[in-house]
Amino acid sequence: MNIAERIILTPEEQATINRWSQGKSIPLRLVQRAQIIQLAAQGVFNHDIAKRLHISRPTVQLWRERFLALRLHGLEKDAPRPGRFPKISQKKITTIVNATLHTTPPNATHWSVRSMAKVQRVSRMTVQRIWQQYNLKPHLVRKFKLSRDRKFLEKLYDIVGLYLNPPAKALVLCVDEKSQIQALERTQPVLPLRPGIPARQTHDYLRHGTTTLFAALNMLDGTVIGDCMLRHRHQEFIRFLQIINVKTPPDLALHLIVDNYGTHKHPRVKSWLTRHRRFHLHFTPTSSSWLNMVECWFSELTSKRIRRGSFKNVKELIMTIKQYIESHNQNPKVFVWTASVESIMRKISKCKDLLETAH
Repeated sequence: MNIAERIILTPEEQATINRWSQGKSIPLRLVQRAQIIQLAAQGVFNHDIAKRLHISRPTVQLWRERFLALRLHGLEKDAPRPGRFPKISQKKITTIVNATLHTTPPNATHWSVRSMAKVQRVSRMTVQRIWQQYNLKPHLVRKFKLSRDRKFLEKLYDIVGLYLNPPAKALVLCVDEKSQIQALERTQPVLPLRPGIPARQTHDYLRHGTTTLFAALNMLDGTVIGDCMLRHRHQEFIRFLQIINVKTPPDLALHLIVDNYGTHKHPRVKSWLTRHRRFHLHFTPTSSSWLNMVECWFSELTSKRIRRGSFKNVKELIMTIKQYIESHNQNPKVFVWTASVESIMRKISKCKDLLETAH
């Protein structure tokens, strides 16, 4: 007669086993395993444990051996199962990954699951699983542009410094124009959202003119100063600067982050700034609009209020934009800049290295 090895519990193990065996919020499988070890520690034989718990004797033997080998940790997790042998060899997987990364099909700019499956003589689902495993997405492409500004690093330090370490007794405002906002009226009403079917919008529309939104995002509290104007010349920019001058505390210096649009550097603008000493303009590097945080707010305005809207005239469009600004300012969202100059330069250097390698 084979006698199983005796199980002796430490006081800590005994307390844990008792808690597991009587736990109401513990998974049933763990309760059952704890009861097996509890009875085994009392000297009960395997076949008697199996009868009491209404399980098979091999199951009792399995968990006794698991506990003796791994103690409590062995009861918490199931034993690893070997599973079936993969049908696709690692060599084939490597071939598919390398072909995805370093080649293109003769009649297309990128691989699809079907074209790759045909060339590699595997199923399309096999290709899809391999791409998911290695996070490969040949169908996606993202655009980028590197700035050629000779003073890029100097301007980058200036802008990031304002975000991460703003000056005392001053406000940092991100200022820009969203020009040519079209008042588009859809020829048919939007079909509503239904289960399994997204909202549908007709592709044709009537044009009713455009407007330009001037906006200044306060980096301290997330509020926005905004106004819509017919054009975006230096005259309108000066008018918007005057609005900012009125709507901000007069005792604070104002540091405005702006892009390199010509109106921002017009002689009359410079003359106006000379007369208003509390205004300080900080220019982003060329082709670096991502440095201006007001672009994030413009993106939210477009996606939440303009893109799916239908406007009968410019007046209705302007009213909608002003209502959105008022609603935003009642519960403003602060846009927080976290990237350091060093992290940005590392990404840019990596991008340049990739471009040099590609050529």
